[in-house]
This record gives sequence, structure tokens and C-alpha cells, in this order.
Amino acid sequence: MTSQHWVRIGAMGSLVRLAAADACAYPRGARVVCRTLRGLEVGEVVSPDDGEKPAEGQLLRRVTVEDDLLLARIEKHRDEAYAACTALLAERQLDAVLLDVDPLFDGSTLFFHFLGDVSPEVEALTDELAEAYESKVQFRAFQELLTTGCGPGCGTVESSGCGSGGCSTCAVVAACQKH
Repeated sequence: MTSQHWVRIGAMGSLVRLAAADACAYPRGARVVCRTLRGLEVGEVVSPDDGEKPAEGQLLRRVTVEDDLLLARIEKHRDEAYAACTALLAERQLDAVLLDVDPLFDGSTLFFHFLGDVSPEVEALTDELAEAYESKVQFRAFQELLTTGCGPGCGTVESSGCGSGGCSTCAVVAACQKH
């Protein structure tokens, strides 16, 4: 049987249950490389999970020194994408509020997290950014989730397994992937 862990991933701090590929127990705070539903990500182990629910992905290994070098480059591109997006929002006088830009570990996918509705103008802006950064771009609309949650039982142990009261892991993609 594999060892499962709760791991915090992404800019929004989503918690996911992951099975360790090597069946090892990782300590709290360990930085790890994971394969999630979104792709290859770096996360932080929050706690072991002895539950019997199926894992939502795989904890592959600890972060290495080489990974840290790659992460530094990815963070630089993340910061550039954030600055470019906020500048374009201001230039075009769009009301959208950019919360954060969340790159995946492979460096080829960026998630733009907006608060509020994603208008066609914001979609066009993210299309431009996708071309500029040669990345797939997805963005999430959080206003609806903040208002209505993800459905019945939102934030309960039964629905999400965490009982945190927040559902950033249940966010619905507001637009399709762009290449």
C-alpha cells in the first residue's frame, strides 16, 4: 500500500491527497514534486493521510537542487507575466483583478487567477500573454465560488476531505486552454 499525504499546491494553496510513488512517508514541510490533475507541480507536504479515499495524483519525489534552479527561472517568468498582465489591464482600463499567476513546474502552463467575472476583453488579453510567453493559459473565476461555493456540502469533510470551509480545489475553469 502506498503512503498518502495532504500536499499544498499552487498559488491559491489548494490541498490535494497524493500517493507517494516510492511508498515513503514524507515529513511535514517537505517540498515535493507532484503529478496532479493540472500537471507537474511543486508542493509542500502538510500531513500524512491514513484515509481510504483514492489519491488525486502522485507525489513523485523531494525537490532537488537542480529543481530549485529551474524554479528560480519559472518564478522569474511568473513575475514577468504578472507585471505584463497588470500593465495590460491598466492600459485597457479593464476592471478585472488579477490575484496571481500560477506556473506549473514544467514551465509550459500558466494559470491566471482573477477575482470576478472574466470578460471577453480579459480573454483577449490572456490570449496575447499566451503568445508572448508561449504557454497554455487558463484562468479561474473565483467570485462565483466565493459567493456560492462548489455545490452542496461545499467545504465539508464529506465533499472535499479537508473540512476547511474553502474550496479552491473545486474551482471551475472559466475558459478553455489557449495555446
